[in-house]
Amino acid sequence: MSTLTEPQTRSGAFIHYLFEHCQHDKGFAARLRRASNPATEYQSWEILGRFGINLENDAERRVYGLVSAALANSRAQTNGSLRLGQAVALSFPDGSNSDQAKARLRRLLACESVEEVCRILRPLLSLIQSRVSQPLDYENLLNDLLFFNRGGERVRARWAQQFYASELKGEGAK
Repeated sequence: MSTLTEPQTRSGAFIHYLFEHCQHDKGFAARLRRASNPATEYQSWEILGRFGINLENDAERRVYGLVSAALANSRAQTNGSLRLGQAVALSFPDGSNSDQAKARLRRLLACESVEEVCRILRPLLSLIQSRVSQPLDYENLLNDLLFFNRGGERVRARWAQQFYASELKGEGAK
């Protein structure tokens, strides 16, 4: 067991579980990386099912699969503190002033369902991981996505707030 503190929520426990196992089991991480692709996601179902994820619920399965795959593809050793909106801004040299960053954010904010968000986030998370060295807050991302179908407006507003607030902190791409 690592020295990480024990999580207090189901989402936190799941993220903790993934970090623990990805670090020690390359096959585990490889199965998780396949979770974001609809054609190969079934290879991660054993892992998701063991954690109690309802595999029959498309939205829940896709959310957990997307976050699992992103975490397994990351270089992070522990959960980070970078929120999604901040990460989008940091992915571009001009941050939240970048037209490309604004376009990516607008497309994300236009999503009507969690399934659509997952489809848009898949390539966006890859972009973030290739350009930003600071690790994402995967627990927060998971919670946002799980809440999206019930409170999408609040989640979208939070992402926009994070995006535009990042320029006030003076942060740039790494």
